[in-house]
Parts: sequence; structure tokens; C-alpha cells
Amino acid sequence: MKIVRFKHTDQINYGILEKNKIKIVEGNVFGSFKIADKFIDFSEAKLLPPCEPSKIVCVGLNYRDHAQEMKDRIPEEPVLFIKPSNAVIGPNDEIIYPQMSKRVDYEAELGVVIKDKIKDLEENQVKEHILGYTCFNDVTARDLQNKDGQWTRAKSFDTFAPIGPVIATDIDPNNLDIQLFLNGELKQNSNTSQLIFSVEKLVSFISKIMTLLPGDVIATGTPSGVGPMEVEDTVEVKIEKIGVLKNTIKK
Repeated sequence: MKIVRFKHTDQINYGILEKNKIKIVEGNVFGSFKIADKFIDFSEAKLLPPCEPSKIVCVGLNYRDHAQEMKDRIPEEPVLFIKPSNAVIGPNDEIIYPQMSKRVDYEAELGVVIKDKIKDLEENQVKEHILGYTCFNDVTARDLQNKDGQWTRAKSFDTFAPIGPVIATDIDPNNLDIQLFLNGELKQNSNTSQLIFSVEKLVSFISKIMTLLPGDVIATGTPSGVGPMEVEDTVEVKIEKIGVLKNTIKK
């Protein structure tokens, strides 16, 4: 099942994407809902970010090749940072290149969407508390990250958290091809089987630090091949069984 959040005739709804149609959802996708008989054509809807996270918990250096690329040691525990909710944008929205940065990078990632309020989970409890999975681009002002020595400013600009296009349920998050294309050219190409810490390990670990709320997103890290984007570039995160998250870069 592929869950979408969309706008149609000034109304915002959740729906289920089936080929070129969206079936309307009645109820709460994070709780109890049913799929109505009503549907609209996909072409008539504007896709929005598929969830509204209170926070995005990101994992740094979670692919071995990316840790080597960044000349960092393999972490013994997940390395965490947080992106604010104001950074969230959806499919086909514009990533704004900040004036104070001279290098803005793409980072393709698998996003995990939390289903309900959770705290202190063990790994074997995690699966039932995940709504599904989505594409995520951890946009980063790399020059500011290197300058600051920590990551908050570089990761937190408005529009620096593209999410979408759907939340895919009932898939194995630990064996998905993940790619990034810049202006149609393949730049990142890996599989989530290469994660240092699995999805189950990450959700459990994070839940023992902070309460996670419905719609919160965990960004699981990026593989090797990160690099810069320029104004007017088009960037696409493609993840097997989920879809393609496409955005453009603007001043």
C-alpha cells in the first residue's frame, strides 16, 4: 500500500495511490481508517509531504562507504542529529539555496515514518510501530558543516528536508536499492542492506533517548557519492518499491 497526502480543490486529505488514481482515506492513517469508494485522478492532486513530523531524527555515517568517503571511523553507536519541522518540503517543491552557503549537497536516504507514540522499544517490538517508509533528501550546506564542526546550522535551513512522494507499507526496509540522480546522472547507488545499523536497531536506540510521535521521521543515513548541487539543478531520490522524490534547486 502506498499512502499519499495531497491537496485537491483546497482540501488536504490522505489517500491510497493505485496506478493513476488516489482512493480517499476516511479516518486517521496513524490510527483507525478505512478506504472509501471515492477516488480522484492523480493528475488532479498536488502531492504534499506525506507526513507532518514534529521532528526528523537523522543518522550520520550509517553506510560504511560513506563513513570512509567522509574520512570518519565506523561509529560504535548511531550518530544522531535533528532537523526541524520547518525544513520539510514535498515532492516537486523547491530547495532554496541559502545565501550564506557556497556548497549545498544532496544525500539520498530511506525515511522511516513512525505510526504511534513510542518510548523505550526493544528491536523485536519496532515493526508494529512503523507506518511505512519514504524517500528523504538530507540536504546539507557542506561548507557550513565543515566550518562549524557540528551539524545544526548546515542541516536546518528551510526546505532542507524533502520527503515523499509516498509512505510505502509492507516492505522490507533492510534490502532496498537506493539511488540519487542529479540532472539525470546517477550519483549515488547502493542498497539498504549496507546499513551499519538496521532500521530496527535505529528505532529502538532512538526511542530509548526520546519519545517518538506519530508522523515523526527517522532518516537512516546516506551511502557514498554525496556531492554538490547548483541553482536550477534537478535532484531525484529513487528507492525501490517506494518511488521517486524529485525537487529543483532555486535561489
